[in-house]
Amino acid sequence: MCKVAAMVMASMLSLSSSVALADSTKPMPADTLAHDGNMLDRRNTMFDGINLSEQQRQQMRDLMHQARKDSPQINLQQMEAMHDLVTAKNFDQAAVRAQAEKIAQEQVDRQVEMARIRNLMFNLLTPQQKEVLNEKHQQRMQQLAAQISGMQPSTAQTPLGAE
Repeated sequence: MCKVAAMVMASMLSLSSSVALADSTKPMPADTLAHDGNMLDRRNTMFDGINLSEQQRQQMRDLMHQARKDSPQINLQQMEAMHDLVTAKNFDQAAVRAQAEKIAQEQVDRQVEMARIRNLMFNLLTPQQKEVLNEKHQQRMQQLAAQISGMQPSTAQTPLGAE
């Protein structure tokens, strides 16, 4: 029974993250791509606080536009198939596992594509901008480590960078 509950939770998480990814692929108005000259996309915190030149902003807009056109789309049929398996009269663990793996692979494909685009964007930055970005990343990682350690027993979690 515990395995069944874990599988159902995993499939629900897969579906919820698919919906979140689907929301992130919606086209955005041009005014959200450049907010106070600092940010391309309000939902993408990777470049928060980085002062970009107009040329960099335009290049990043172009990359994001191309990424929206080229990115793998959310497969609603896969989500429906998982729903059908979850709501079936009899639970078929093998079928759910196979479906979850299909959905997970599609998510991996989307994440790889987004990482590729972010890499291209990162490489548009000057060395100084990259340094600021890396400092901000370290701050976010420390905050995340602190949040995680606050949610888990202290013996189960070692803060990042503490070895």
